[in-house]
Amino acid sequence: MTALTLSTSAAPGLRADAIVIGVAKGAKGPVVAPGAEAVDKAYDGRLAGVLETLGASGGEGEVTKLPAPSGFKTPLVLAVGLGAVPEKDAEYGTEALRRAAGVAARALAGSKKAAFALPLEDAADAGAIGEGALLGAYSFDAYKDNGKDPKAKNGKAPLAEVVLLGGKPRDKAYKAAVERAVSVSEELNRSRDLVNTPPNDLNPESFAAIAQAAAKEHGIKIQVLDDKALTKGGYGGILGVGSGSAATPRLVKLSYTSSKAKKHLAFVGKGITYDSGGISLKPAGHNETMKCDMAGAASVFAAVVAAARLGLEVNVTGWLALAENMPSGSATRPGDVLRMYSGKTVEVLNTDAEGRLVLADALWAASQEKPDAIVDVATLTGAMVLALGNRTFGIMGNDDAFRAALVEAAEEVGEPAWPMPLPEHLRKGMDSATADIANMGERMGGGLVAGLFLREFVGEGITWAHLDIAGPAFNEGGPFGYTPKGGTGTAVRTLVRLAELTAAGDLG
Repeated sequence: MTALTLSTSAAPGLRADAIVIGVAKGAKGPVVAPGAEAVDKAYDGRLAGVLETLGASGGEGEVTKLPAPSGFKTPLVLAVGLGAVPEKDAEYGTEALRRAAGVAARALAGSKKAAFALPLEDAADAGAIGEGALLGAYSFDAYKDNGKDPKAKNGKAPLAEVVLLGGKPRDKAYKAAVERAVSVSEELNRSRDLVNTPPNDLNPESFAAIAQAAAKEHGIKIQVLDDKALTKGGYGGILGVGSGSAATPRLVKLSYTSSKAKKHLAFVGKGITYDSGGISLKPAGHNETMKCDMAGAASVFAAVVAAARLGLEVNVTGWLALAENMPSGSATRPGDVLRMYSGKTVEVLNTDAEGRLVLADALWAASQEKPDAIVDVATLTGAMVLALGNRTFGIMGNDDAFRAALVEAAEEVGEPAWPMPLPEHLRKGMDSATADIANMGERMGGGLVAGLFLREFVGEGITWAHLDIAGPAFNEGGPFGYTPKGGTGTAVRTLVRLAELTAAGDLG
């Protein structure tokens, strides 16, 4: 993991491989952002002109490299675009800083140390820059080896150290912001690792073992139900989905408790470690990325551990519903009826609508503890991707105010989200002549239908929200901002922020 420190050192005298500055897009050309005054002065105040000559405009994500000026102990200046210059008296937003830091950290892969001289007005800015740099420096190279340097399996090791210039190392707020950035980023990157791990190495049993190790390290209570315990308990949804695989399912319960907590949150994650579609086999071209179908469980796992590391004054329970959905002679068939943990029966019309089945059992289990709120996270439907694209997740729920608070929390941490409805007329499409409910309904609005199905398994009177992260959980395109190719760790920061707001009493 990249190291993160604060420094009051002057830019010219700091020894590093590079100094990172910000450049914004002004009406008449690039504008050097605050934090780069020493660099600009060394260029006799003509740094903006030099950058423009080199083709820089200040556009978001743009990177321009130039030699450091005379007298600097760093050989390189890296100018990263921040986007449009803020309006008069306004500051650069934390998300703009986060993205710029991520771009810079990725561009400096292979470097040992970089000094970041981006606009830094307060501790929140320090936290955003630090978080962006740590997330942007992420690299998943566990399965690569260039045969030369074991520390640089992909040819270039991640940036080793980030120094935030203008920070205040002895200031409590700044120190707390950096510590938070490290804790959240390390756990988010752990979730990325899980999503990126191939399914031949990550199955329900091995995922549970990873959770057990983390729980032991961070003082989190853990309970793992294996297939025998699930059978004894009557978890028909999880067992039904996992019945076709040689890798047996698990339900993992992670419990972080605080002696000062007044509220209890439950997070539930879909953990399909590989989704073939089961008997309703996915068509060619839709299987290659299905190792990411456990991203919801990875995000829940990471959020619980982050809450523990931050010592938040709220109780947080994480439920990881883990199974592998495979076709075989023992697999659940379309037309089968499953008796769920809640006692309800479900007619399975499509075995590729499996995520809602494992979530249903975990939601009911979570409901038995009567938490103040439940949030489930899942790569649930292609319909949500069609509706919102690859970078935005949908939020549904049974309480409009809670849903709105989640959307606001997601926006605050830089995770695009959008409130989605649960139209009552769509519920009728899941009526079954054989069982209490079917796992499929109307094709149009399929993401909303899935949300309505899940609502059936939330305990009465419990506030609940559903995050469908099918779009942003796995990035098949090129990296952008602090988001890498592959697993993204989406929703981790939203869950952590929700826990922080709940601990502070800001959610009622």
